[in-house]
Amino acid sequence: AYFLITWDIIRYSASQGYYHVGRGSGANSIVAYCLKITDVDPIELNLYFERFLNAQRTSPPDFDIDYSWDEREDVQDYIFKRYGSQHTALLGTMSTFKDRSIIREIGKVMGLPKSEIDGFTDQTRAAINRNNDTFKKITAIYERMANMPNQRSIHAGGVLISEDPITYYTALDLPPKGMATVQWDMYEAEKIGFDKYDILSQRGIGHIKMAVKLVEENQQRKIDIHQVKSFMKDPVVNAQLKTGNTIGCFYIESPAMRQLIRKLDCDNYLILVAASSIIRPGVASSGMMGEYIKYHHAPQTVKYLHPVMEEQLKETYGVMVYQEDVIKVCIHFAGMDGTDADILRRGMSGKYRSKKEFDRLVERFFEEAKKLGRPDDVVAEVWRQVSSFAGYSFSKAHSASFAVESYQSLFLKTYYPKEFMVAVLNNYGGFYNRALYVHELIKAGATVHLPCVNNSDSIVNITDVDAYLGFVGVHGLNEAFIECIPEERRQNGLYRSLEDLIKRTGIGLEQAIILIRVGALRFTGKSKKELLWAVHLLMGTKIKPVNETELFCIEAKNYSLPVLVNTQLEDAYHELEILGFSLSMSMFDLLETDYRGELCTGDLINHLGQLVRMVGLYVCEKTVLTKTNKKMWFGTFLDVEGNFFDTVHFPNSTPAYPFRGAGCYLMVGKVMQEFGSASIEVLKFAKLPILNNPIMEL
Repeated sequence: AYFLITWDIIRYSASQGYYHVGRGSGANSIVAYCLKITDVDPIELNLYFERFLNAQRTSPPDFDIDYSWDEREDVQDYIFKRYGSQHTALLGTMSTFKDRSIIREIGKVMGLPKSEIDGFTDQTRAAINRNNDTFKKITAIYERMANMPNQRSIHAGGVLISEDPITYYTALDLPPKGMATVQWDMYEAEKIGFDKYDILSQRGIGHIKMAVKLVEENQQRKIDIHQVKSFMKDPVVNAQLKTGNTIGCFYIESPAMRQLIRKLDCDNYLILVAASSIIRPGVASSGMMGEYIKYHHAPQTVKYLHPVMEEQLKETYGVMVYQEDVIKVCIHFAGMDGTDADILRRGMSGKYRSKKEFDRLVERFFEEAKKLGRPDDVVAEVWRQVSSFAGYSFSKAHSASFAVESYQSLFLKTYYPKEFMVAVLNNYGGFYNRALYVHELIKAGATVHLPCVNNSDSIVNITDVDAYLGFVGVHGLNEAFIECIPEERRQNGLYRSLEDLIKRTGIGLEQAIILIRVGALRFTGKSKKELLWAVHLLMGTKIKPVNETELFCIEAKNYSLPVLVNTQLEDAYHELEILGFSLSMSMFDLLETDYRGELCTGDLINHLGQLVRMVGLYVCEKTVLTKTNKKMWFGTFLDVEGNFFDTVHFPNSTPAYPFRGAGCYLMVGKVMQEFGSASIEVLKFAKLPILNNPIMEL
């Protein structure tokens, strides 16, 4: 029934033209591949069925089905209607108190003003806060509240279908979403014996689907995006992958992943599958990532513990990269059967039914290995590696499913970069902020225009190489006008003037001012200040919208105004305020200084070990803890040429949180390289001031 219901869901979504990605341990099943639940061939990848289902497994099997963020709700609605509201419910979960939310909640109870609470959660004030008596009290309570239940919520995607009415098992909540939700979580559902259907959403599928549609509209080319095997063999796509130019591509666009791809010279599917697993935090911090990269570049130096280890792990140079590797070793090295091997793997990640049973399987590992004549010292070392790795390993089937979607998006980025980046923007981006994806769209060769009432739609559109930003990204613009302005234009033609826009849309003064300040009425040929003057005159006379077609078009009265100077700097500040980024001037153009650093990203590799001064535009950062529990940071920046470079901020040179928000930074540091990938170990770091807003100086 589990397979049939899952197939029924896939059948429905396919009939609606929805894209999906089937992943999780279910991809280890050839039946799932044949039913098109997944796109991963388990025979080709030598996946183990026992990872999905085995004779001793008490928990139900597992499929994760991803849909585009804007299609999932319809799939859920189908499930509720198909299997009945009496037998269907969303899975609940319990959110807990974590991190800054605890500080905020305690601060509210103590009656602290919002500004003081904000100060306690500000990383840049960490050193000051440590000596604050009030903060010390909060910290003492914090330690007791951490991970305590906060409130009931809804599981990310779990749907339960019961044979008996679901109210036989639980009372139901009815959240604003309108779909009944059980009051317990996945662990209780598993104990009762429910099958959980994970219907999830992600932006990556939305990127792919919209990009395919845009290519057909803009270039009159139809793409079969499901021909993934041909994408994997395409030398141009693989060359693009090897460079790490993967911004916007599902799962492989983060700074850490792009670095890993470059370090591996990753240029094929199997290496990407491995990279998708070793990027996981546990694998990376254990040293397995470094071992894998080292042996990838020098496979002849690998020393296998035993011939069986070479036979089973040659693909990954003797390094256990996947959960399936643990199962392989247990079966082929220790002589265990597939069922016991998977139970042992689950036990090492803390998912065992009883400690006694787990200990019995550990003993069996050693006993069976001894029966096969394995040397005691080798068995002990193999077990050490297995036990240290299994707790945080990643399913190969999961990695393979991710890599399939990565290749689909990579194919589109390689051959149709403009349409792909527009699709990324219209599906609310990914790892980075909107400004970065606009930057990538410009790099792809598009001419990006500010919103315009006569050219823009609610979302970004593209015709040939001209891309117009949509009204969705305009801060403060009412949702009704986001849809109304382009729809009215489609129905009744281009807007002729500011007055015409007001009459036809009924837009108010505040909303009209937003459009003027962002440059959306530049088609009139008038400056922003002239338009602002005019809109106040027009709205002051309280012109009401005329819904009827006018017999005669009466021209608006024109007044003679003094020369009103409008500067590019003013435009840039308007755009920063309303869009969150500027097209008129780059952040480098806005700097008070003309200094742009001694060198750019492309020249870093030629200055290894040297101290350099660089200026970079902040993109993102990541905080990690060292082995001594001190904080260090990894940063990602753009140079003046628009290319990425990475920084490392060690605790000895950067004792406190160094970043001060968006903007450009001057840094002094030593150029380092690891496996051919250059980065800067920052020694000095400061944010650069920008030109003052001329409007604020009036």
